Amino acid sequence: MSRRIRRKLTRRGQEKVDCPEVDECLTLDERGIVDWTKLPNDTVIQLFSCLNYRDRASLSSTCRTWRNLGVSPCLWQGLDLRPHKCDSAAAVSLAPRCRNLQKLRFRGAESADAIIQLQAKSLIEISGDYCRKITDATLSVIAARHESLESLQLGPDFCERISSDAIKAIAICCPQLQRLRLSGIREVDGDAINALARHCHGLVDIGLIDCLNIDEVALGNVLSLRFLSVAGTTNMKWSLALQNWSKLPNLTGLDVSRTDIIPNAALRLFSSSPCLKILCALYCPALEQDANFVSNNNHRGKLLLSFFTDIFKEVASLFADTTNKERNVFVEWRNLKTKGRKMDSVMNWLEWILSHSLLRIAESNPQGLDNFWLSQGAYLLLCLMRSTQEEVQERAATGLATFVVIDDENASIHGGRAEAVMRDGGIGLLLNLARSWREGLQTEAAKAIANLSVNANVAKAVAEEGGISVLAILAKSMNRLAAEEAAGGLWNLSVGEEHKAAIAEAGGVKALVDLIFKWSITGGEGVLERAAGALANLAADDKCSMEVATVGGVHALVKLAQDCKAEGVQEQAARALANLAAHGDSNSNNAAVGQEAGALEALVQLIRSPHDGVRQEAAGALWNLSFDDRNREAIAAAGGVEALVALAQSCSNASPGLQERAAGALWGLSVSEANSIAIGREGGVAPLIALARSDVEDVHETAAGALWNLAFNPGNAFRIVEEGGVPALVHLCSSSISKMARFMAALALAYMFDGRMDGVALVGASSESNSKSVNLDGARRMALKNIEAFILAFSDPQAFSAAAASSVPAALTQVTESARIHEAGHLRCSGAEIGRFVTMLRNSSSILKACAAFALLQFTIPGGRHAQHHVRLLQNTGASRILRAAAAAATAPIEAKIFARIVLRNLEHHQVESST
Repeated sequence: MSRRIRRKLTRRGQEKVDCPEVDECLTLDERGIVDWTKLPNDTVIQLFSCLNYRDRASLSSTCRTWRNLGVSPCLWQGLDLRPHKCDSAAAVSLAPRCRNLQKLRFRGAESADAIIQLQAKSLIEISGDYCRKITDATLSVIAARHESLESLQLGPDFCERISSDAIKAIAICCPQLQRLRLSGIREVDGDAINALARHCHGLVDIGLIDCLNIDEVALGNVLSLRFLSVAGTTNMKWSLALQNWSKLPNLTGLDVSRTDIIPNAALRLFSSSPCLKILCALYCPALEQDANFVSNNNHRGKLLLSFFTDIFKEVASLFADTTNKERNVFVEWRNLKTKGRKMDSVMNWLEWILSHSLLRIAESNPQGLDNFWLSQGAYLLLCLMRSTQEEVQERAATGLATFVVIDDENASIHGGRAEAVMRDGGIGLLLNLARSWREGLQTEAAKAIANLSVNANVAKAVAEEGGISVLAILAKSMNRLAAEEAAGGLWNLSVGEEHKAAIAEAGGVKALVDLIFKWSITGGEGVLERAAGALANLAADDKCSMEVATVGGVHALVKLAQDCKAEGVQEQAARALANLAAHGDSNSNNAAVGQEAGALEALVQLIRSPHDGVRQEAAGALWNLSFDDRNREAIAAAGGVEALVALAQSCSNASPGLQERAAGALWGLSVSEANSIAIGREGGVAPLIALARSDVEDVHETAAGALWNLAFNPGNAFRIVEEGGVPALVHLCSSSISKMARFMAALALAYMFDGRMDGVALVGASSESNSKSVNLDGARRMALKNIEAFILAFSDPQAFSAAAASSVPAALTQVTESARIHEAGHLRCSGAEIGRFVTMLRNSSSILKACAAFALLQFTIPGGRHAQHHVRLLQNTGASRILRAAAAAATAPIEAKIFARIVLRNLEHHQVESST
């Protein structure tokens, strides 16, 4: 197969690409497979033109032919360095490709310093952002090396270290300059502006944005000026501005957005500037608060773009009858078959200043703009996202991502604004931009999708329109910024349970794990935090948690916990490990995390972090991991007891979440009696008592569970008495709204006063500490009184009388249902604990007998999570005989007898179930 290709012009965006004449053969090999290295050269060049610069370089390394084609001048007319680290060494390596470079975008001072190494003397456009550290010297050298420069833009962040001296150097070195837009300069003096007027006779567009001071008089000397923006500039002397700017013979558009311009000044501009067509005055409080000015529609034929005018209608008036729908004015202008050059320049300028001002206003998020955003602001941003100017598209997408955010810290967004974007077709448009080969546009579109997806309705729309697949693919990008925003989108989408499976099916789990492996070495805290956060959400789902483990997520998250020092990354990595370990009964991830080398040690180390969020998630992870017997002992061996006791001691004023997890982790560790003794010895009793006094239900419930475990040991039981724990437990037992907290407090008190502590009390709490003076008899009476009150709260006298007088199962069922604490079915007791309750059935105290029977009832109710386990333990201890004796004892209280009968019935039920 042979094709002859002639010279042809192709278009990419608005650029004409001149491709060389070639004569090549595309052949099949003997297996009938196309040899891609034999593609026609112009086809390869067009293929290259659709790729980003990184991918072009990768393809260029394939073979000699493609390497030669990869440096074709038509592929290197524009260069965007923002997604890449560009230092002097990188610039030198790029220099051979940049001889014919015309457009350049860069980010940061380091890239600015490297620009001169590109040897791109034909540059006509330079645009830079993150320019705070760029100096006069750097900017002057850039100007001196690029005399053909026609456009220079630095912003939107402030150029704090650039002064009027650099502007004078630009004027002298770049006489062909047509556009100069600078942001955040402290002072632009008359000498600098007059130098521009003298040397740059074609200068038609000046933007001095967010500056502190500018010379209004000197601007009147730039007679070539057609477009001027002083948006956000302070200290304006409007009388001088009016006097001098009205004399500019070509001034067509003026942007005074975000300034203190007053109504009189605006009216005088309308009347005294004959050529002025457009005055843009977005967020000018003095105008918006003047009722007379707002109601005055006599603008002498000028367009006024403001919050109180219909911007689409105003812009549409430029085109007379050429637009059918005013809200589509930007789209219809772009689709005009015959365009005027002057009108195009007006519309391009309008798009630029609107995108810039809307972004700045969205960033400051002033109050009272809901009506504007909902009625026209959101749709205006969507229109600007369809611009042919890449910078306008990006800023509109960034504005869209920003204007919906109400609270950065709490990830709160404005639901009405988000849904307005969705209604106007914004989701599909953003997804199309996220598929773009332009990395800057990908990044900003992904950021907007991520922020909007906080809203559940928008998240659903994103998923339905294929957004999950788009984000999963973008998460694999070599561009860190794009991958970071894609991971953020998956993080927000994964909050919804309905999206987790779709993320896994789209390859999102593996993409997120790969992101951690890719960027944990070179750095990138933002991408690592978002990836770990998304994995944390996904790990909360059983199936997704298994997928995370399968693709290496456990190892990746442990490495983050070990090596990364960023607070946000540590917190999300610990949260992800906590969620992975939360499925102990359904998969093996709990054991897998514990067996991963260094995992437990890393989490124990994070417990000592100065950041509450990190400590909270690490404690939560250790709590979940402690449900596994091997993990429990390994945590203690790694110093977990000491670390968690210290955490409990220091968190009295911390958030309830941190307090709950600190108590919970100690609860989990104290299941082992050796750990329980260690916790008491390290001083863990007092802080747990303090947490038991908390008014927050989750906190005091968890602390009660830990104290229940600790009280099993007589030495700890006495420590609890010494530290004033009896009143705290009594208060819980009688007053908590949590049935579980009351139950566990009652069990802790029962352990403390069933007689086993008496021997310890005679010799003091332990040889390691001095015994405090305590009144054991008074504490015992108080405890038993409240245990009895607790039991009676679950006792219906009529139901008990009916059950005592009848052997009908329904009577016992009624008692069971009124006494049942559903959450108690999740508690798992050891053989020693079950044996202790069985022994307690023989206690001389009738209250403790009733308490023991009540506890065994809760643990053996059919359907309970660990009921079968507890039944086997009871059968192994021969408890049936003791239960029958308790049920038949003449002197036992009715509660103890009925509860014992119910436990016997539960044992029989499980026996029948197991035999069938």
